[in-house]
Amino acid sequence: MSKEKTMKLHKDVAPFAKSDQKKSVMQLLNTVPPLLLFWFLAYQSLAISFWLMLPFAVIAAGFVVRTFIIFHDCTHGSFFKSRKANDVVGTLTGVLTLFAYAKWKREHAIHHASSSNLDKRGVGDIWVMTVDEYIEAPKKTRLAYRLYRNPLVMFVLGPLYLVLISSRFNRKDARQKERNNTYLINLILVVLYTAIILLIGWQSFLIVQGTTMFIAGALGIWLFYIQHTFEDSYFEEESEWDYVKAAVEGSSYYKLPKVLQWATGNIGFHHVHHLSPRVPNYNLEQAHDSTPPLHNATTINIKTSLESLKYKLYNPEKKAFVTFGDIKPLLRKARPTIDLKPKRTSFEGK
Repeated sequence: MSKEKTMKLHKDVAPFAKSDQKKSVMQLLNTVPPLLLFWFLAYQSLAISFWLMLPFAVIAAGFVVRTFIIFHDCTHGSFFKSRKANDVVGTLTGVLTLFAYAKWKREHAIHHASSSNLDKRGVGDIWVMTVDEYIEAPKKTRLAYRLYRNPLVMFVLGPLYLVLISSRFNRKDARQKERNNTYLINLILVVLYTAIILLIGWQSFLIVQGTTMFIAGALGIWLFYIQHTFEDSYFEEESEWDYVKAAVEGSSYYKLPKVLQWATGNIGFHHVHHLSPRVPNYNLEQAHDSTPPLHNATTINIKTSLESLKYKLYNPEKKAFVTFGDIKPLLRKARPTIDLKPKRTSFEGK
């Protein structure tokens, strides 16, 4: 994409990169109170049956995802014009979604600045290895990568790791302000959760909160995973990497049914978000519809998104993701010759 086209694309999207206080407040009102309501209904229905509780927990999980989108916008400074308002709302929604606001804000900024850059992987993104890296890696690294890319690990253990470990501890290089924000959120959670447990009992708390947050976490990881993992996704080395291409070609348009689009805060327009992170979630669809070049982004739906599960490695030569099965011939060629001659052991001759 030429420099002129890049500048025009940014110019076309710029009018949508403005927060609207009325829309932001309205979104808070149609998201957080319903979340608390369905949490309450889940706890109440658990006294009757787990299966009666489950639908309420699933709906509550949907509102947790929508709350996370508000949290996410606050980290970009796009939900309110006021930085202080973004920080306050971001911290409070961080409590509701179990994410450390300042920590995630920094890591996510790094993700945006380096998304699809093969030379700057490792912070705020999903672990991606190239074909050559995988072939040349030691067996323990290959095993770790295969486990990491296993759906059971990524979507079952992944949510637990994110909310129980990753978001509870600061990075070693965190500044004091970031550390204090994590400490504050952890303290609020301890006080809040202790009060709830004393009120309803730890068993009910674990069942309802565990179910709700697990479903929400799995959905969140899924959304992030499939919007960057599709067959012709864009990846380049630093020397060839381009921010706009990374946004439009390295992020997908996840076309969802309207109710799911609403619940996920329009994050399906991920290509628009990566192009201009200052566009609040409620303006993403309009920005997409009003900007024809953005219509060329890879479009996936629920059915086609399931295909992303098979893509494991990126092949820079083919400019595409491939499966583990695709590289089996390359692995056989790279496998060292095995010496079948018996070796003398330390026990022989004793």
